[in-house]
Amino acid sequence: MNSKIFKPLLISALFLLLCVKSTLSFSQEKASEGTEKAFDPKEAIFEHIGDSHSWPVAIPLLGEHFISLPVILYTDKGLDIFSSGDLMPKEESKELPVYKGKYYSYKLEGNKIVAVADNGEVNNSAKIYDLSITRNVVSMWVGMIILLILFFTISSSYKKRAGKAPKGLQALLEPIILFVRDDVAIPNIGVKYARYMSLLLTIFFFILINNLLGLVPVFPGGFNLTGNISVTFVLAAIVLVVITFSGNRYYWKHIFAPDIPFWLYIIMVPVEVIGIFSKPIALMIRLFANITAGHIVALSLISLIFILKSIWVAPASVAFVVFMDVLELLVAFLQAYIFTMLSALFIGMAVEEHHH
Repeated sequence: MNSKIFKPLLISALFLLLCVKSTLSFSQEKASEGTEKAFDPKEAIFEHIGDSHSWPVAIPLLGEHFISLPVILYTDKGLDIFSSGDLMPKEESKELPVYKGKYYSYKLEGNKIVAVADNGEVNNSAKIYDLSITRNVVSMWVGMIILLILFFTISSSYKKRAGKAPKGLQALLEPIILFVRDDVAIPNIGVKYARYMSLLLTIFFFILINNLLGLVPVFPGGFNLTGNISVTFVLAAIVLVVITFSGNRYYWKHIFAPDIPFWLYIIMVPVEVIGIFSKPIALMIRLFANITAGHIVALSLISLIFILKSIWVAPASVAFVVFMDVLELLVAFLQAYIFTMLSALFIGMAVEEHHH
């Protein structure tokens, strides 16, 4: 194997093995003290792929720590703002504490914050709308900041090096930008491709950056943003809005007044209307399912170490996880390409002229 490929894989495997060893030792030590409950792989996996009011940070040899995020609750009495650390159990206790806010008392139930009465029961009469800055929100900001840095840097390079060969970051990303233009936008949209290039590039790089960050096991990576169906829903909804407002009269005529016998309208019109929504739904489900599945498989392999309670399982598990990460690296690019390509295809179907 080429040393340029082998060395990063070996370093990744050793790092993962170190994280696993330190975490396993930490868990066994706690278990021996009688303060740690049995490892639940389902809880660990769903905690990772779901959203959270705190950000777990794995530090080799030091175990797992949490970064508390702001909790913003809009209640029927007013706005309550506090730290999610107030809802986390203290080191000496494993019970979830009750935090007394300005208007209500709160506690965590899973990843959901609920209001509780003085007796500890859930207060169902309280109306709470959670507007908190969660892990998914922060990870989205991280991806957006990286995206802005990349494009502002490239834009500045083009201004400074006008007429010269690309260099550095510009040389790295220019082939990808040209690929999106020449192999995605132009073939699927046609002569009107230019007005949609900013949208397609933003979608492609936003998905790609967050897919890649999701593969990084340390802060600020390790999240599952593009594997969250709420995020993929919003991306698909943006595409739906663009298609709806870009559709020309021939596009809408094909849906509501197709060139078929009139008696078939009762069948074809509902089918075409369903097709308007099935396209973005397919985009949403495809991205969500592929990214989430990769995270679940990798976490399941790591969980074998804790289920069997043996460090000797770690080399095999870590080897398979590294292999899965290589596949997920391909999937990260592939899913960004597929989402962008299908978005361009659907937009092209809406803007194509009748003679096409």
